[in-house]
Amino acid sequence: MSKMRTALAGALLAVCGPALAGTVTVITSFPKDLTQAYKSAFEKANPGITLEILNKNTVSGIAFVKETPEGQRPEVFWASAPDAFEVLGRDKLLASAADVANPEVPDKIGSYPINAPGGMYLGQALAGYGIMYNTRYIKAHKLPPPAEWKNLLAPEWFGHVGMTSPSRSGTMHLTVETILQGEGWDEGWRTLIRMSGNASQMTERSFGVPDGVNNGQFGAGPVIDFFGLSSKYSKFPVEFVYPTETAIVPANIALIAGAKNTEEGKKFIAFTLSKRGQELLLEPKISRLPVLPYKDLGDKIPDGYPDPTVLAERSKVHFDAELSQKRYYVVQTLFDQTITFRLKELQAATKAIYDAEQKLGDKAQSGKAAELLDQARKLAWSPLIDAKAVNDPEFLAIFLRDKKDASASQQISQLEGEWSGKARANYEEAVKLAREAAAL
Repeated sequence: MSKMRTALAGALLAVCGPALAGTVTVITSFPKDLTQAYKSAFEKANPGITLEILNKNTVSGIAFVKETPEGQRPEVFWASAPDAFEVLGRDKLLASAADVANPEVPDKIGSYPINAPGGMYLGQALAGYGIMYNTRYIKAHKLPPPAEWKNLLAPEWFGHVGMTSPSRSGTMHLTVETILQGEGWDEGWRTLIRMSGNASQMTERSFGVPDGVNNGQFGAGPVIDFFGLSSKYSKFPVEFVYPTETAIVPANIALIAGAKNTEEGKKFIAFTLSKRGQELLLEPKISRLPVLPYKDLGDKIPDGYPDPTVLAERSKVHFDAELSQKRYYVVQTLFDQTITFRLKELQAATKAIYDAEQKLGDKAQSGKAAELLDQARKLAWSPLIDAKAVNDPEFLAIFLRDKKDASASQQISQLEGEWSGKARANYEEAVKLAREAAAL
């Protein structure tokens, strides 16, 4: 009887095994229009394999992979931010997928490698970062169409910008890093703080910015290109522009180390890189830039569609993913403590400065009022830590330590409290100084 039970158990295992193996789980930050198209096409091409989509923002996705035991992890990580893959690679959470890389994909876009060394992650699409704006909104509010980041810093844009935080969105993190690397740490932060001062809110997810621009809640906002392009080609009243300070980098796909179903996970990666998988990127609701050369996709490319090779040639930013990875958590923490959690105070300081400038007119250019206004601008719009501090390996190491380490957690909490308190005090003092200037 025991032999019969053993044989029966083995037979059941043999039957159930393939069914369990037939599920590929993908962690991604991409919207449903994209993931559903790939799920349908992949399952049709691979009968017996089910694609399970686990939608998380990039930061949450990284945390999920880190916290899931080996042997139980999802198979695929799929997101836009190359620095996020650097973080996973540093923590040895990725496995090579070099054997399923498409040899027709070029080595580089501009000077940037499309695939990571050893195939630890592969470029699946190309992405640029820019400004999406609602054409009806800006006409109604008599706002000029923005073309560069600096355009969104003008006083007339106060209250008309939608933004999110890099801690809530991998694509926003890339936008922030693009600006920091294009303008330098100090000037880049001034741009980010001033743009945020003009924001009406910080949305909970990256989707919130394009959704808000689509429906006229915001006039404009920084987004990854496919948000703007997919809305435009889906006939929303919007436009998308690439500033000269943009980065054209791969949106990546990778095999997670310690996954349950590695071989079938590779099949999905291979599918996304195939000609059929690349053609899906060109559907109006998706509107992403393929990694396959346009000559290989023939008449599938829509008229007037952006050419990533041309964009890469004109871009002023040569994105450094390693630099971004090193200061990944510093940038997120600094942004949240000085902008996300202090948005009301930042908005108040920004408005007080604008009001004083408008009231004083030419008097804001010299004399005591000008001095007070200059002090207010420096307090409100300068970063709390300078480039020297963020390049200090000992300082960076604080944010790379295991958060479960009590001393590391305490040290970071102390810094967060200091930055938050300092930001609040600076904004309040800026309001005071701007009002003093206006009174003169």
